[in-house]
Amino acid sequence: MSNPSSSSSSSTSIWVLSYIKIKFFARIKRFVQSKSTRKRFGPSDHCDGLDIAKFNSDNNKDKVEFVQGIKEEMIVEDETVMLQRSVKKLHFGSWEEKEMAAKEIAKLAKEDVKVRKLMTELGIVPVLVSMAASEVAGRRRAAVKALIELSNGTYTNKALIMEAGILSKFTKKIDLVDESTRSEFAELLLSLSSLANTQFPLASSEFLPFITSILVSESKSESKEACLGALYNLSTVLENAGPLVSNGLVDILLELSSTKQISEKALATLGNLVVTLMGKKAMENSPMVPESLIEILSWEDKPKCQELSAYIIMILAHQSSAQREKMAESGIVTVLLEVALLGSPLAQKRSLKLLQWFKDERQTKMGPHSGPQTARIAMGSPVNQREAQEGKRMMKNLVKQSLHRNMQIITHRANATGDSSKLKSLVISTSSKSLPY
Repeated sequence: MSNPSSSSSSSTSIWVLSYIKIKFFARIKRFVQSKSTRKRFGPSDHCDGLDIAKFNSDNNKDKVEFVQGIKEEMIVEDETVMLQRSVKKLHFGSWEEKEMAAKEIAKLAKEDVKVRKLMTELGIVPVLVSMAASEVAGRRRAAVKALIELSNGTYTNKALIMEAGILSKFTKKIDLVDESTRSEFAELLLSLSSLANTQFPLASSEFLPFITSILVSESKSESKEACLGALYNLSTVLENAGPLVSNGLVDILLELSSTKQISEKALATLGNLVVTLMGKKAMENSPMVPESLIEILSWEDKPKCQELSAYIIMILAHQSSAQREKMAESGIVTVLLEVALLGSPLAQKRSLKLLQWFKDERQTKMGPHSGPQTARIAMGSPVNQREAQEGKRMMKNLVKQSLHRNMQIITHRANATGDSSKLKSLVISTSSKSLPY
């Protein structure tokens, strides 16, 4: 009884070879016709010289195209034979032949998206997924590399890989996986995570623990970046916030955000989680908040990280006096002043907004109803007016002193870079009344 995959492979290769032969004979026919036309217009014919020259030029061009076409057809035919041989070995060969076939498939799939689609139609995905769960390191790595190339740029191939059970089969062998294969599988997970908006439950019990283990134990920044990219794709779907938070990824992301090389992707994922109720609550309860986010605000060489950190802080501080109080005690006002003056336009805008909130918070605390009131003295009495004026003067002096000190720090930093003229003029012309705080 014939194998369906084998018959499909044979029919596909026959169709490809037939197509090549048709193109080949078409070029032969055109070449012969051009030669016969050239014989009819010889030197003895009374034709315009320019027309003959043009014909000869077109004929030479046709010869070049013919030779190039023959070369292209030979390459296509070689690739077709290689593909047919690789698929046959993958289905029916020994384990050594399967491993070599997986390597050849990875090479062919990397070159052409049409070949990737054709391969999956020949039923190689389930075989490669089974090989990826093998206990032999070389066999496993060859299969994972082939799956990475097959998944690139094709939704159908990614769906087929998921349907073949790559998550459940591979993650069960996680203890046997070497570091290099873990890194490559992280790249495969990044590619598959683009299915987050589909019906596939990517935030499953197999997917997240594997990513978490790589983020915690892996030393390669490339592997961590791939896992962070996969988590970001998952975090774009609000329904995935619950599994992400319950697997303890908020604290892991906050810790990784302190590493400049991978901070941006970690902060972007946190930015998606903080808008959810579970994500915001987890960040509010984290001991690393707000200190780690305030530290990132001071990274002058990472403007994108400053913008993301300011965004997360805005969400946490919005309508939460307790969070604003924690941030004020951690010294956020000084850092916000620096970002408002030296940050990117978006970071400046967010910092100014936060400074306005802290200003309003302080004004509320200094208002007539903020302190203890007595029945013996009316609210509008001269005694309360004098106390209010004295409080305003004290606060104004404190603001001036703080601003002067911050300006000195900022000017000193700018002098180190050699561009202080703009800041010096800003220090001279700016008063506390013109700033939001």
